[in-house]
Amino acid sequence: MKRAIGILGGTFDPIHLGHLQPALEAMQTLQLASLRLMPNHIPPHRPQPVATSNQRLAMVKLAAEDLTSVTVDDRELRRLTPSYTIDTLIELRSELPDTPLCFLMGMDSLLGLPNWHRWQELTEYAHLVVAVRPGWQPELSCELAEFVATHQIDSPLAVHQQLGGHLIWLHNQPRALSATELRTRLAQGDSLDGLVPQKVADYIRQQGIYRPAVL
Repeated sequence: MKRAIGILGGTFDPIHLGHLQPALEAMQTLQLASLRLMPNHIPPHRPQPVATSNQRLAMVKLAAEDLTSVTVDDRELRRLTPSYTIDTLIELRSELPDTPLCFLMGMDSLLGLPNWHRWQELTEYAHLVVAVRPGWQPELSCELAEFVATHQIDSPLAVHQQLGGHLIWLHNQPRALSATELRTRLAQGDSLDGLVPQKVADYIRQQGIYRPAVL
């Protein structure tokens, strides 16, 4: 069996250090072979993106350029249908039959998991790695609490021992940052220094994305 890889999906509108920092910490903690950044095309559970698909893909590629073992997977952007995670994981499992998959998510995503399409099947194809985020406590519904209790384990490195099935709590350094906040800052003319990779900030400025007229 090969070493596990990480999958980080998201709208990335724009991608920022609140996305990247926990993912890179997960790579280190779990000793992942690589990380794939996967921008959504039509996110079924949240408002539609402000930036175009091509702009969001360009920003994610710029963010990954200087990161070791981090690549970009644009499969969801090439779909004409909503981006259901279960469909992506089924595809990846078919392509990587001997590689454990670690799907990275925040606590807010975990709490909304019962609203996801075929959510209880996710662990049949991957491990779930949940990063603690500021302001979120694990107050789980009965259904979700049962799911977590069934799948959670204490040893992060156990993700390398089977293809999927586990839930890992990643106790990362919290970073309170959201794409909504960044879009508001941009509309107000504020700097994004230290909040997004410099190449991404330069691209946003050059393209004129998130100007007040488009918010």
